[in-house]
Amino acid sequence: MKTTWDIFCTVVDNYGDIGVTWRLARQLVAEHDLAVRLWVDDLQSFVRLCPEADANAEQQCQQGVDVRRWPADWQLAAPADVVVGAFACQLPAAYIEAMRQQPTPPLWLNLEYLSAEDWVEGCHGLPSPQANGLRKVFFFPGFTAGTGGLLREASLLARRDAFKGQRSAFLAGLGVQVQAGSRLMSLFAYENPQLANWLDALVADTQPTHLLVPQGRVLADLGQWLGEAELAPGALHQRGALTVQVVPFVSQDDYDKLLWSCDFNAVRGEDSFVRAQWAGVPMLWHIYVQEENAHWEKLDAFLALYRQGLSDPAAAALGELSRAWNMDRDMGQAWRALQPHWDELQQYARGWAAGQAARPDLATALVHFYRNSL
Repeated sequence: MKTTWDIFCTVVDNYGDIGVTWRLARQLVAEHDLAVRLWVDDLQSFVRLCPEADANAEQQCQQGVDVRRWPADWQLAAPADVVVGAFACQLPAAYIEAMRQQPTPPLWLNLEYLSAEDWVEGCHGLPSPQANGLRKVFFFPGFTAGTGGLLREASLLARRDAFKGQRSAFLAGLGVQVQAGSRLMSLFAYENPQLANWLDALVADTQPTHLLVPQGRVLADLGQWLGEAELAPGALHQRGALTVQVVPFVSQDDYDKLLWSCDFNAVRGEDSFVRAQWAGVPMLWHIYVQEENAHWEKLDAFLALYRQGLSDPAAAALGELSRAWNMDRDMGQAWRALQPHWDELQQYARGWAAGQAARPDLATALVHFYRNSL
């Protein structure tokens, strides 16, 4: 009998929650031979990441994962051996009661958001006894040995390295033709008042840039800068040294290839943030805004960890660019200050990915945690 896992996902917005849980579910099936049910309350968002899925199906099998609609009116289902509530989502009361009634209660894990903050190591793996007698355990992804690691399929870096010969064909499939000598960059971000300032700097740059912008929330700001009311995939505009092209919102696997194709990636949230690191090229993180600017501490914690191996000037320039993008400072000035360190940042990003890949990945850490709990 295969070990059974239930993963519950509430889609809040921006595809981050479903992006992480879908990627995790696929890996648990493919690499650990587990029986996984993924409960999703918004299948429309799921279809954006898995285009072959059916947004109206109550139950479907996708890439070996049993994908279930999480109904508002919960129907009884036998609990799995391992129950993962992603990002503090509230499990159905009837399901929790069914867990309590099991002769051997399931391992109940609360998969938390990714953070590089110091306190994460102290909270990773801590139990939280519930009033009904069950025990929930906090499981934190992270960048250090005292955390649960990052999502990474076993073949990911090898596939990335083998992709080099497929790059031109992949880009051609998106309608992208990059002129010789142009720097290829991607932009996947939330709304940002500093976008125009950054684009102006790219227009005036001595280095030609081809900027790929997948469909998403930043298109409204881009359209305002271009003077275009609507931007659809295929839209192509050139100003000075900058070529801007809108590309479709693609599946997770194709988004990996998009990141691998670029020389620099601006990303947002959590899932694309991690995938950009595996791409092994410099990146800019647009962190999700929290009340009272609590996200700034999270950003600074990551920067403190990520920049440890950089020279002081390169570390300072990268830090200023990140803060400009996330704290509404002058992006044009910060971008120009980054350029002298481009080669160092390229080499460092590759090494950072390799260093993180030497740690256990998140899916494997979850499986080992379960086995050790038996």
